[in-house]
Amino acid sequence: MESIAAQEERDGVRLSWNVWPSSRLEATRIVVPIGALYTPLKPIANPPPLVYDPIRCNGCGALLNPYCQVDFRTKLWTCPFCLGRNHFPPHYAENITESNLPAELIPQFTTVEYELQTRGAGPPVFLFVVDTCLPESELDSLKDSVQQTLNLLPEDALVGLITFGAHVLVHEIGFGECHKAVAFKGSKDYSAQRVQELLHISNAPRQQAGQPAGQQPQQGGRATAIGKYLMTVGDCSFTVESILEDLGRDPWPAPADQRAARCTGAALAVAVGLLEAAAPRQGARAMLFVGGPPTVGPGMVVDKARSEDMRSHQDIVKGAAPHLKAASAFYARLAERASANAHVVDCFACSLDQVGLYEMRSCVDRTGGVAILGDSFTQSVFKESLRRVFRRHADDAPGPNAGHLVMGFAATLECITSREFKVAGAIGPCAALKTKVKTAYVSETEIGQGGTNSWSIGGVDPSTTIAIYFDVTNSSSEKMPSHKRRYAQFLTSYQHASGRTRLRCTTLCGAWQPDAGDAAPVARSFDQEAAAVLVARVAVHRTETEEVPDILRWVDRSLIRLCAKFADYRKDDASSFRLPHEFSVYPQFVFNLRRSQFLQLFNSSPDEASYYRMVLVRENATNSLVMIQPTLMSYSFQAPPAPAMLDASSVRPDCILLLDTFFYVIVFHGETIAAWRDQRYQDHEEHAHFRTLLHQPLEDANAIMDARFPVPRYIIADQHKSEARFLICKLNPSVTHNSTDIHAGQVIPTDDVSLKVFMEHLMKLAVES
Repeated sequence: MESIAAQEERDGVRLSWNVWPSSRLEATRIVVPIGALYTPLKPIANPPPLVYDPIRCNGCGALLNPYCQVDFRTKLWTCPFCLGRNHFPPHYAENITESNLPAELIPQFTTVEYELQTRGAGPPVFLFVVDTCLPESELDSLKDSVQQTLNLLPEDALVGLITFGAHVLVHEIGFGECHKAVAFKGSKDYSAQRVQELLHISNAPRQQAGQPAGQQPQQGGRATAIGKYLMTVGDCSFTVESILEDLGRDPWPAPADQRAARCTGAALAVAVGLLEAAAPRQGARAMLFVGGPPTVGPGMVVDKARSEDMRSHQDIVKGAAPHLKAASAFYARLAERASANAHVVDCFACSLDQVGLYEMRSCVDRTGGVAILGDSFTQSVFKESLRRVFRRHADDAPGPNAGHLVMGFAATLECITSREFKVAGAIGPCAALKTKVKTAYVSETEIGQGGTNSWSIGGVDPSTTIAIYFDVTNSSSEKMPSHKRRYAQFLTSYQHASGRTRLRCTTLCGAWQPDAGDAAPVARSFDQEAAAVLVARVAVHRTETEEVPDILRWVDRSLIRLCAKFADYRKDDASSFRLPHEFSVYPQFVFNLRRSQFLQLFNSSPDEASYYRMVLVRENATNSLVMIQPTLMSYSFQAPPAPAMLDASSVRPDCILLLDTFFYVIVFHGETIAAWRDQRYQDHEEHAHFRTLLHQPLEDANAIMDARFPVPRYIIADQHKSEARFLICKLNPSVTHNSTDIHAGQVIPTDDVSLKVFMEHLMKLAVES
């Protein structure tokens, strides 16, 4: 684990297997896919960005890295990927010696970042798309949040404002004399070209009326949009705040038996069209704030008449959701257009009803956007999460990042591999960048976004994590030399908040296991935490095209095959079953994954299920594990705070539990503790130790919430009260209404199997001959 932690700290990478089988056949037998969890913007302790362009291999395009062989006499370097020999450029060749190496050749700097010497892309663009079909209190709170957001943006950032209800209004913030806006019909689907024509920002050069025929026509597009619909924060903050202050509810009347007319799809289409003309291939975010379902126009998910219910999971399975197919296809086309221009679509949805996030998921997922799902725009879950989107590096931070926004823009990721294996695909907040001709790095097998070795990520931040899956293609029956190594290089290009383009290069080197008969080195290299997250991402990705029961069967069979391959046992003797240390917790992760909200749809709407899955596929390994298997801390008089088993037996009347599920943080008081608290024992000086016991989990909960994005919902619960359900549903049901010993912990009335029964069945099936 130490080497695994060190690699994650140094490179932001975790692999499911750190030693790989050397043939395709053996790779299929280890069951868990070979993959990497890569966090492109993870803060690293390596040198500050190198202010020069990198050196590339003439053959394969890989960057110079510490694993290249250097001939100091002839000033040549050999690429480990294609084995091609390359000359150093003169300024390198003159100075390079064994004791004087450039940063990218120093062995411990396997991850370096370059600040490319190309022209800056310019400041980022933030386009606010605001729903006005909200109750007054909600709209006032939302307007206040957007106004506060303007103060968090850099002075040179460009901002624009679109509001929508029954119609879409694009506000001309460059017109200072009065409030002026261009209106679009909410029920109509506008193409990008039509949007740009109506806004008079078409990319085609325009001939002014009365302009001599021979004179050069004015350029449309970016030049026209900036200063008219998009302006720098410093120049337009007063105008935007004035528009927001005067902004009222959508005036279109809604009878009591109908929902409000809300054209979310048309508003997004107009926003994407505006950004395509104003900021092509430049960092830009369309930030959608919505408080209900789209009911008119393209992308509508439910009819205005309240007699039509919002679609449920059962409706989707039975094909009884009439708008689902058309809406999903519409948002998928928008996502394709946005990702082609490296633009990001964010969705901040606050409503007690569903808002259509299930259909809109591709817009957020494929562009690297963030989604926040809450009950109200007045809650801290929304307000604080929005504020944290615009986090900045500390002003006194070392290096050129100081004071800049943490987020990156217009990011792309490319993966280069050595010849014995190829890229099967990626799962995460990304879209495949397909090329006409498949490169030599692309596998025939596809997992997730496959058929390519490069992806558009769009928006990226320090927790954005992409899962990349590999396919061992070496089918040679000859034994691989023991000294042979495998190499992979991740190249992440992104626009820094300063406007400069940066390129982060991470190069990995690892061992093969040449002896097919000896699986021990492969087993010892297993990272069960990374493996659980990689398998969870595959399972979640398959929910888009497969039924959940089929996915659960696949998860179960994979676990049985893995245990049968690597456990020690005697055939047909379950009592002899022993799992190696490296695999000991993996079945527990799978048990909790099967019961999690990612694969169990009971008590969740399609929007909620989509939201949970979107967050899982973009977070790093540590956060993803907390979602799959929540952490539980116990506080009592008998012992200092300590981790507790996620089990019904951990619930005791005389202790306090702190449960972190990533989406919720729950402080749970046992029956006795709650009774003492209600009798105000903590106010008496002789019970100071009880006061300390009550405060400690609250302080720890605040520490978790302060470091978390999105901000989790905070719940204080007492044993046998209604809020206790949030904790009880996450516990292993080792004590149920059918148990003989009901004093062993909290009784959980369920027919779900416990971890003990799950493991007994696993052992029985794994040892079967």
